[in-house]
Amino acid sequence: MATYRAIEALDGAFQQVERELSAPGAGQVRIRVEACGVCHSDVLGVHNLNGSRPAGTPVVPGHEVVGWIDAVGTGVANWTVGQRAGVGFLAGHCGVCESCRRGDFVFCTDQPVTGDTIDGGYAEYLTAPASGLVAVPDEWDAAEAAPLLCAGITVFNGLRKGAAGPGGLVAVQGIGGLGHLAIQYAAKLGLRVVAIARGVDKRELALKLGATDYIDSSAVDPGKALQELGGAQVIVATAASGASMSPLVEGLGLRGKLIVLGAAADPIEVGTGALIFGGRSIEGSLTGTPSENEANLAFALARDVRPMVERVPLEQAAEAYARMMSGAARFRMVLTTGAAR
Repeated sequence: MATYRAIEALDGAFQQVERELSAPGAGQVRIRVEACGVCHSDVLGVHNLNGSRPAGTPVVPGHEVVGWIDAVGTGVANWTVGQRAGVGFLAGHCGVCESCRRGDFVFCTDQPVTGDTIDGGYAEYLTAPASGLVAVPDEWDAAEAAPLLCAGITVFNGLRKGAAGPGGLVAVQGIGGLGHLAIQYAAKLGLRVVAIARGVDKRELALKLGATDYIDSSAVDPGKALQELGGAQVIVATAASGASMSPLVEGLGLRGKLIVLGAAADPIEVGTGALIFGGRSIEGSLTGTPSENEANLAFALARDVRPMVERVPLEQAAEAYARMMSGAARFRMVLTTGAAR
């Protein structure tokens, strides 16, 4: 029986194991993994924070997966062996729940989460529902495409929901795994980009990525600073801190939107006047559908949006995860398997 390497996580501990290679079931495909990004949301599966599995049950983390389809289950149409494909955070909608019937596939109530409710991409092979697959153009380097399947689509869709007009002022709060991509996307969308971060260390990088202005939130009130620039049509908040998002609302222009992408444990606090007098709003945004992800990859490829990645071999998954969680990664850790077509 053929086997493959996988990295299992149980209660925060990692272990490399050998697993038997099995055929995909009905409606599934098997992917030979080239690369898998290491995302902060991997913590959900690594520590079973949502109680998705019985206690003591390990999982293979990872939901930014790029590889080649090497087996197709029964009932799968339009996907073939040898085709390049990826899988993101949401592994495939059910098609029958109330959200799916409305066409709102992102909020499908019966959707597996890659690397949490089903095994993910910290492995040489991954089996996933065909409804969650994303077609990945051959031109992409796997290690650069992988983070775009979660971090990339998250900021890309967030910016589009903000609906800023051409040349509009858009602020990106936080210059990390999400933020360094959001600046690039916003600039390539033809928007005027203000980067917001603590300290001056990231100013030069922000300007290089496409920002036209930089605000040091440790030195000035970011809301007031944005108003001095004319007020933002959209603020994309990527830092996982409600306290750091709270003053941003005051920096929105008329009918401006604060798009929340960073999942924070503490609340956003805002005065009602800031919302009422000016028609401002706060909106959350969660990843995107496979078709939206394909549009995201196409845009990034055409406009040269690229994540800054640190590549490490699969067997160093624990070290890569620890580096990501410490905040030391610049800016996306990516596991590679050495697989070729």
